[in-house]
Amino acid sequence: MDNVALADLPGRPCPIAAALGLVGERWALLVVREIALGATRFGDIVAGTGAPRDRIAARLKALESAGIVTRTPYHDGPVRYEYRLTDSGDALMPVLDALLEWGRHYAVASDDPDRQRRYRPMSALKVKGSR
Repeated sequence: MDNVALADLPGRPCPIAAALGLVGERWALLVVREIALGATRFGDIVAGTGAPRDRIAARLKALESAGIVTRTPYHDGPVRYEYRLTDSGDALMPVLDALLEWGRHYAVASDDPDRQRRYRPMSALKVKGSR
């Protein structure tokens, strides 16, 4: 994983800024969510996030470079890959849980009928995308 020297970060350097440099792009944590939920193939990850294919391809490359996901071939000709979370990716589950709760309380309209739906915490799932 490429670690960041805090002194190299602009503004007020801290571990939050370093973490956001790795997973702070809009689609990054949604890719992690999809893999954790069991979507390990590119098309399934794209479908689950609703993001453009080129964005997901870029995020997967960045997450792999950061050591958050690994990819392994599952098909030859053309080569196709499955993606799995590393220990670093698994460690993001409490972050996703915090975003889930915050989003449910503060980002979703109070009259949204799905707001009170019971969402299972990511950390409670047996992380299917893990190695």
